[in-house]
Amino acid sequence: MKFAEGSALIELGDTRVVAAASVENRVPPFLRDSGRGWLTAEYSMLPRATHTRAAREVTQGRPSGRTAEIQRLIGRSLRAAVDLGAMPDRTLILDCDVLQADGGTRTAAVTAAYVAAGLALGRLFLTGDLPAWPLLGPLAAVSVGLVDGVPLLDLEYVEDQVAEVDMNVVATEAGDLVEIQGTGERRSFRRAEMDALVDLALKGIGELAAAQRQALATTLEEVAAVRERRGRGPAAPKSEKDLWGRP
Repeated sequence: MKFAEGSALIELGDTRVVAAASVENRVPPFLRDSGRGWLTAEYSMLPRATHTRAAREVTQGRPSGRTAEIQRLIGRSLRAAVDLGAMPDRTLILDCDVLQADGGTRTAAVTAAYVAAGLALGRLFLTGDLPAWPLLGPLAAVSVGLVDGVPLLDLEYVEDQVAEVDMNVVATEAGDLVEIQGTGERRSFRRAEMDALVDLALKGIGELAAAQRQALATTLEEVAAVRERRGRGPAAPKSEKDLWGRP
């Protein structure tokens, strides 16, 4: 997006989500004078993102329970990927809008939001507006589920509708879990089945993290170069003897 500090479009099958990052030079009242920053998220779906038109939630005067829950999920997830102490007195707002929905919109939003956040924070860091690099290692999310007893990765709509077990997993590239949302939609499930789904999700998250690194490659290279220069510090002054040479 032309005017956002950072933005990303993710396409997973027929699901398309755009995430835009905006930076404000203020924090919520509970963080004022704390030396820390904040990160929050908003989520919405276009009226014709789904098979039939859904009325805009603004006509209802407030977001639905589903939307509020997804917004909290995105915010919690991304706060686990950002060092808020390294972006003092700034708020990063991540707007995630679903252009087309075919399953997995909340997990796609988390994955795209990480890239948008990385681009926005990269812009601030490279211009000297941040004291340190706040973005931690890649974090992504994906859906998994059991359909006819078979573990499936990144469920599309028709699979999600008949899934016996449905699960959303948020994790880092290193495999550290941030959040798991799992439900036995049609039956209970065993520990072994849950472990198989989590393992499958982590495999998918590894692939998504590689795509995130590729999307952020230029920014990360520039950030690494600046961090190296800052780490070296100013050059030691030369002695006058070396400057003037031998008498």
